[in-house]
Amino acid sequence: MKARLPQGYGGGMPSNMNQIAKQAQKMQEDMERMQEELAAKEYTSSAGGNMVTVTVTGAMEVKSIEIKPEVVDPDDVEMLSDMVMAAVNEALRMASADKEQKLGSVTGGLSIPGLF
Repeated sequence: MKARLPQGYGGGMPSNMNQIAKQAQKMQEDMERMQEELAAKEYTSSAGGNMVTVTVTGAMEVKSIEIKPEVVDPDDVEMLSDMVMAAVNEALRMASADKEQKLGSVTGGLSIPGLF
């Protein structure tokens, strides 16, 4: 006597597996497109009452740092360093949060290791 398999099994992939594979491929394409858009996007932050302004890209690279001359005090270099660091960190945080939010909308909130 032959064992019977439920309908949809035994003759290749079940039709719902094909559907899942297509959805996964579309999600991957959407994520690649979104990552390219995010890498090109720019985020700007400032510190010290706009005395230091930093722009970073979505690829987490510093694009520019602008320092107003009146904030440059040779006797207080530490304050300038702190302002630069604060502006850079905030701009990077903005880029990272935007990336998580946008890619999260593509994956439907799934956390996929190695993607973020």
